[in-house]
This record gives sequence, C-alpha cells and structure tokens, in this order.
Amino acid sequence: MSGRDLFCQPRRFGRGAALTLVFASVLVAGAATGSLPGDEPGAASGTTPSAAPVGSQQEVARAAAEAMAEGKSPIEAAERAVSRSGNRWDAVYSRGEYEEFQEALDGEYTGVGLSARRERGGRIEVTEVATGSPAAEAGIRAGDRLRSVDGREVDGRPVTEVVSLLRGDATDADAGTTVRLGVERGTRAWTETLRRARLSTDSVTVRTLPDGATVIRIAAFTKGSGEVVREAVRHAPAASGVVLDLRANSGGLVTEAVTAASAFLDGGLVATYDVDGEQLALHAEPGGDSARPVVALVDGGTMSAAELLTGALQDRGRAVVVGSRTFGKGSVQMPSRLPDGSVAELTVGHYRTPSGRGVDGRGITPDLEAGERALQRARTVLAGLGR
Repeated sequence: MSGRDLFCQPRRFGRGAALTLVFASVLVAGAATGSLPGDEPGAASGTTPSAAPVGSQQEVARAAAEAMAEGKSPIEAAERAVSRSGNRWDAVYSRGEYEEFQEALDGEYTGVGLSARRERGGRIEVTEVATGSPAAEAGIRAGDRLRSVDGREVDGRPVTEVVSLLRGDATDADAGTTVRLGVERGTRAWTETLRRARLSTDSVTVRTLPDGATVIRIAAFTKGSGEVVREAVRHAPAASGVVLDLRANSGGLVTEAVTAASAFLDGGLVATYDVDGEQLALHAEPGGDSARPVVALVDGGTMSAAELLTGALQDRGRAVVVGSRTFGKGSVQMPSRLPDGSVAELTVGHYRTPSGRGVDGRGITPDLEAGERALQRARTVLAGLGR
C-alpha cells in the first residue's frame, strides 16, 4: 500500500469504516468516494450535510445527542451506532476531519509533498516528491528511506499512520508548522526539518506518445478534473486514440466523473442510482467526441466514481476496457451533521451502469485481461481500433 501526505484515514472510525481507500497516491477514507450530486450526498458535491437525517441516520443522531446530554463523547456514541449497520463504508468524522475531506476534494491539502509506500520488511520508502514542495526543496527524492517522523520510528507502521504523522493530524497541524524527518539514502542518514505548506495536487496528467496517442491519467476525481479531461480530449491530435488510465483511482466527486464521461459521449445515460428507494439517473452532456478510439485501463484499485465512468464507457461501446477486475464499490453514502458538528455518513443506495449492472461487490470485468504490461497492451488495442 502507498500513500501521499495529502490525505489519510480518520483518526476515529467505526468497525464498518476500517477499510481505507487508496485515492490514487492519496489516502482517503470512504466519505470522499461514491457520493453523488445533489442534496443527498453532500460530501462529494460540496453541499452542506443534511441537518435532518432519516432512518438509520436518525438513530445515529439520537445516540450522539443522548451522549452529549450525558456529558459523554458524541463521536464515540455515533461510532457505536454506525458499527451496528455492518456496512464497511459507514463512518463518523469529526468536524475537522470532514473539512479536510472537502479540502482534499478541492485538490488542496496541508503537508510536505511526498508519497510513500511500505516495502517488504516494513521499510517506508519515498515513491514520489511533488515539485516545489517542502520535501523537494529539502532535497528528498524518490527512493529515499523514511526512518522517522518527529522522532518516532516508522519502520513496520501502517503507511496510513505514517501519513497521519507527516500531516500532523494528532495536533491538527496547520501550514507553517514543522515536522522533523529521519531520512536515509544508501549509506547516508540524516535529519531534515520541513515546514508544512498548503499544496495542490494535479489529479489529471496528459502526455502524448510517440505514435500520437494521448494518455490521460486520472489519479482522482477532484474538483475541476472532469473539465481538464474534456479539454485534453478536445486538444488531442486529430484522429489519434486516447488511453484513459484509471488504475489506482478510487473515486472522488461523481459529478466530475460524469463530466469526464461527457468528453467521450454525445449525451445519454451514464449511470442510475437509488437513494432510499428513489430511482435517479446521471446523464452526459451532449457534444462529446463519440468517434475517437478509447481504451480504458483499470485494475483492482479502480473504485467507485472511476468504476462508474468505466462502466458507462464499456456499456455504451465507447471504450475497450483493459486490465484486471475493478474493486467493486458501487454504494452511495449520505452525510448528516450531528449535534456536536461531527458528520455521519451512512449507505443509502447503490448505482448501476447504463445496462443495469450492479458494481458493488462485483466490480467491472475488463474486455481484455492484462497485468504488468497493461499499458503496452492498451496501446496495441488502441492501434487496432484506429485501423
């Protein structure tokens, strides 16, 4: 598992929310994925969480209110109520954690700008350093070993915990606060003190291959990412194909995924979903490029909104899907504000692809299985489509 100090799992979470999602190289908990537009799933659409929860949400709110009246922890009471749902995506977040989620979906975060992964044996290795970040200015680079954070040894720790230390979650550290890193490179070991900063993440990267094909890599569906994809398709070389790389993309803003789908579809259905039994639909905007050859690259880390996009392009015959079976998160979470300002997110429904396929627990099966050489296979398929 790998992660960037952009975002990490909540410090408090119930049994059902223990699984942390990999938001590309960004760690993020379930509250930031799978939410749909409109008033219902405000977490992802940027709306205010509902003040009038219903059903199981009402039960959670009542438990929090009773605990608060008795001088006990509302969050802990809400977590116990949430755990009874048995749904792994249900969770409770403090006010600060929820605000961090929203900031991350806006493509901004407080950190030092490095990504790390846990190697065999428990070593923590730096995998990427953001250009212009505090880590980059300090000379830290990919391949360095991270030995400690603020004097705490990190070998053997879960990478999510390391990310939390880098961000300073325990103290709600702001930009400008310092963090001391123990770093090793070959035979050299040293300590570096960095000052956290407000950073932005480029969730979409575009490159043109020597054969003229365009590779659009979407690391996460953050605010504005869908329009970046549309612009990339508009400016791609005429008659060239597109490889849409959704590997390790565990979702984000579903509205942005729909906008991305609009780059390849001339209107029409993208997905259907239900909220407390009410059937709703998501549609692409008209005017997309419906002729350019497209190959979508996916893997087991392709989740939620990324699966919604993949399913739409596959069902609508707009993309050949290459890679391995996707994760299978097709549930919808609705947030509600609790009496102390914390937020509970409970599952209220599921979405389906245009042909009516359910994704939750099943994932999406690619048209062509491919492993480590998936990109090369995608380019071969794309060349065939072009001909």
